[in-house]
Amino acid sequence: MTILITGATGQLGGAVVRHVLDRTNEQVIVSVRDPKRFDLDGVEVRRGDFARPETLDFRGVDKLLIVSALAPDSGTRIQMHKNAVAAAVQHGVGHIFYTSVTDADTSPIYVAEVHRATEEAVRATGVPFTFLRNGLYHENFVGLFSGEIVAVSTKDGRVASAPRDDLALAAAVALTTEGHENRVYELTGSTSWSFPELAGDRFRDVGDEDVDAAGSPFRLVDYFVAIRNGLFSEVRGDLEELIGRPSRPIAV
Repeated sequence: MTILITGATGQLGGAVVRHVLDRTNEQVIVSVRDPKRFDLDGVEVRRGDFARPETLDFRGVDKLLIVSALAPDSGTRIQMHKNAVAAAVQHGVGHIFYTSVTDADTSPIYVAEVHRATEEAVRATGVPFTFLRNGLYHENFVGLFSGEIVAVSTKDGRVASAPRDDLALAAAVALTTEGHENRVYELTGSTSWSFPELAGDRFRDVGDEDVDAAGSPFRLVDYFVAIRNGLFSEVRGDLEELIGRPSRPIAV
């Protein structure tokens, strides 16, 4: 059995590689844009850039994890993912795993467009698939609690986030065990939280325009709107099912 993981120099992909190596003695390959940035004993490194499909080498791969890539716009990102999916078909990959987003098929949040199109491309291949629909990471929010004031436009919307490492472990479990063909996993934390709950007296309810004016990270306000509307509030059991325990709670 040969497992190939893309994006292994990123935080999620790198964590998946480490967990896979802890769980199996099967051959592990990584595909990265800059092989000089990856050096881990026992792992074959291949150069691969989703933006340059001729570089993608998935030969001899039984299970492929496509970690969603970053790009300046949705159209470019979708095409990069489609390049990876096409390469998987070209090289005869046996099973495609893809890191998607919560409710990718129905969510109105802007990033869902990318994941929805990628999921559709994977389904169209006829290759067995597993969609790992990651919810929000704890790490997306911890820094917002570092100041004297926590000013957000989420109101009392709840967030069923999970630590990135638990989501990476879930991917590793799926890659190293059987029975995940054509499954869609909605991966959320085991509990939910709200900004007023965690920030206490430091919480300030502000408008979306105030968030933008404060120079928040790109499109963070879109996530605040989604949280306010309950799009990331539901606690689901798939993450616990895969990793065999509750996810670790957020610590601020």
